[in-house]
Amino acid sequence: MLDWTRVGSTIGLALAITACTATTDEGLSTSVAQPQPQPAEVAGKGIANPEIWPAYEYPVAVPAEDRTMIADLLSRMTLEEKIGQLVQADLCCVTPEDVKTYNLGSILVGGNSGPNGNDLSPAPDWLEAADAFYLASVDKSDGGLGIPIVWGTDAVHGHANIIGATVFPHNIGLGAMRDPDLVEKIGAVTAKEIRVTGQEWTFAPTVAVPQDFRWGRAYEGYSSDPELVASYVGAMVRGLQGPPSNDNLLAGPYVIASTKHFLADGGTDNGVDQGDSSISEEDLRDIHGAPYGPAIAEGVSTVMVSFSSWQGKKMTGNKSLVTGVLKDRMDFGGFVVSDWNAHGQVAGCTNESCPQALMAGVDMYMAPDTWKPIYNDLLARAKSGELPMSRVDEAVTKILEVKARLGLFEAGKPSARPYSGEYELLGAPEHRAVAREAVRKSLVLLKNQGVLPLKPGGRLLVAGEGADDIARQSGGWTLSWQGTGIDNSHFPGATSIWSGLKQAVEAGGGSAQMSPDGSFTTRPDAAVVVFGETPYAEFQGDRAVLALDPELTGPYETMRKLKAQGIPVVALMITGRPLYVNPALNASDAFVVAWLPGSEGGGIADVLVGNDAGSPRHDFVGKLPADWPRTVDMADGALFKFGDGLSYSSPQTAYTALPELDATQLGGDSRLWFSAGAPAARWSLLVNGEGTGEQTRVTTVPAEALGGRVRVTAENFVVQEGARRFSIDGGTASVALRNFEPVDIDRETNADILLLATIKVWDAPDSAMLGAMGPDSEGLATVTLPESSRWVRYGIPLKCLRTKGADVTSLTEPFMLTTTGKADYAIGEVRLGTDAEVVLPCS
Repeated sequence: MLDWTRVGSTIGLALAITACTATTDEGLSTSVAQPQPQPAEVAGKGIANPEIWPAYEYPVAVPAEDRTMIADLLSRMTLEEKIGQLVQADLCCVTPEDVKTYNLGSILVGGNSGPNGNDLSPAPDWLEAADAFYLASVDKSDGGLGIPIVWGTDAVHGHANIIGATVFPHNIGLGAMRDPDLVEKIGAVTAKEIRVTGQEWTFAPTVAVPQDFRWGRAYEGYSSDPELVASYVGAMVRGLQGPPSNDNLLAGPYVIASTKHFLADGGTDNGVDQGDSSISEEDLRDIHGAPYGPAIAEGVSTVMVSFSSWQGKKMTGNKSLVTGVLKDRMDFGGFVVSDWNAHGQVAGCTNESCPQALMAGVDMYMAPDTWKPIYNDLLARAKSGELPMSRVDEAVTKILEVKARLGLFEAGKPSARPYSGEYELLGAPEHRAVAREAVRKSLVLLKNQGVLPLKPGGRLLVAGEGADDIARQSGGWTLSWQGTGIDNSHFPGATSIWSGLKQAVEAGGGSAQMSPDGSFTTRPDAAVVVFGETPYAEFQGDRAVLALDPELTGPYETMRKLKAQGIPVVALMITGRPLYVNPALNASDAFVVAWLPGSEGGGIADVLVGNDAGSPRHDFVGKLPADWPRTVDMADGALFKFGDGLSYSSPQTAYTALPELDATQLGGDSRLWFSAGAPAARWSLLVNGEGTGEQTRVTTVPAEALGGRVRVTAENFVVQEGARRFSIDGGTASVALRNFEPVDIDRETNADILLLATIKVWDAPDSAMLGAMGPDSEGLATVTLPESSRWVRYGIPLKCLRTKGADVTSLTEPFMLTTTGKADYAIGEVRLGTDAEVVLPCS
């Protein structure tokens, strides 16, 4: 438990904990009806007691002239205009004309959205789009009041949606720095680069306090330690927004910030994204509530509510926390926004209807692709009297107060504001210097048997597939949602790890060779082997165990081979979290954690490569922001503890080899359903006949099914015999993956997740259908699978399968490919993801 007096002194807040009355919830039906008596929240699971939480004082005063203006607007707004302010739509699914027609209060750009349907649009397109939406929002030609829109973006490690912007290390790396002053500078640079392309709001900082690093968003948190996270939050908010006294932010280099995700997004059981946290209220307060004090002290403008739940009650519908704790007890005075369709997960709600969220305290619905039904539903309920006008007016007032503080009412169109269109600020040298400093300070040295620092005049070998991959070193939320589908050409001005090392070594008169597999032409004096995770974000990042996927462990053998030849080896790990990597620790002479460093890979060479005299140019100052696991299960204890980290002055000690486990046998990836020629554990690969009841479970190959009409053989894919080939003589046949325990992919369906199947076709069928089945449902879409000489990763949106009738909460055959006619094809992999090469239409 935290010592509240200590926290108060650390963040400069007086914790005047005073008695207050617990709030009650108002239950609402999902159909429009006349007002009914509503049951109150009663003490029990998932209901917080605000009296035991710390009380703060929101420092942002609303100027008298703003109060007068907002009161006047509120008195003249139509109900339609008021409801519009409560709704936020995604760029994927809204037009400027929609913004004008529905008086929308906000738009956002999700990880895979962009102007003109292109998330890789150049910077000028973003500013042009910002102008178009702004001008539509202030258009009064229809007799409306023309309230300007605010545009939100996920600038979580720099303005990383934009090609050419500075990409900072992800928060887990910043947590290793222990440098709040530098965090404030990072916030300031990020804000200025956002302003270049016309946006005004970033959904940052993430103030999660991850407790289980199997969670796929753990790298968005600074640390597992609440005090360390709390020490950073105020600094980042100040960098983004300026001081709490700051008014008219758009007159300066600022944007509004959003602390997220309230509350305990990093505390779910087993690290499941959007899952449930069963912890006590005291732990909820002391661990996950701690960062909100400094955020409120700095006047953060918005708070985003979490997808997750506490003791079974979804945060987005938890009035005791959103209103009782955050708004009333903590005195948060900005507005509350929900996460991406998170309202649809509240009990009794759907993506299209959820008045419960508004009544719980949410002021703005993030309804990216469901904004129109949400708007219509809220409007109908307000007209019927089911939604109290007092609550509608309260939410609108909070939104308008933040817009007034931002200076949105007098700022004019985005392209006319300061910093807009100054594209030279994107990735400016002084901005990249801040990022490079952050990279240097984030590096954590866990082993050094005298090989570091590297001599600049020697011969250096750089190995590993991630060495010259800026996308990989940047991680998720970089240009695309998952950080996939991009390459070095999308990062003008950036420096890969390889490029940084090469420049440093050659500057000292040495030479460098890059070889992903570790082979070389001239024997090197030392080798740096880059390895670790590949990019991911939410959903994709959840892990069953704290281990790398088996296909990412190939560099272990590269290290062993190099070391066996007497070549000193430096293992350099790219990762968003601590993982079991004992084989790499054993096979290397030095081990460095680089986290997800972003666009300035040169910062790594600054520390690894010494000067001509053989001394360090920069020392290691990074410390672990969380415990490092001894095995793939943190319950087995920590190999290295929070705060561990060597420097060049640390005494060298003898190294004792660590035990190595067969991590490939210790857990699986819940998103990977078929790979290496076999279904996931406890799943089955089936061949079914249509309407005949014939079914063959394929366990070995070669095999025959459906009376010899289908032959199943092995085909090479990634590894030898890593695929299964199905040669079908004719008729209708289905290949399916079955799990007797129904699979629930509802949360993945609510995002832009695809069912992915990597397929090679020698003989195309007459027709094909791809989809999923449950005990009482099926959803199949007609698809075209043309003949191809190569493997193709096809994807179909999970939303399509739901539209076609599949109950995505209960699927026993979550993959089914049905063909008619003679066919010959092979399946190499089936999984969930976003990185399709060909997205199949929902037809």
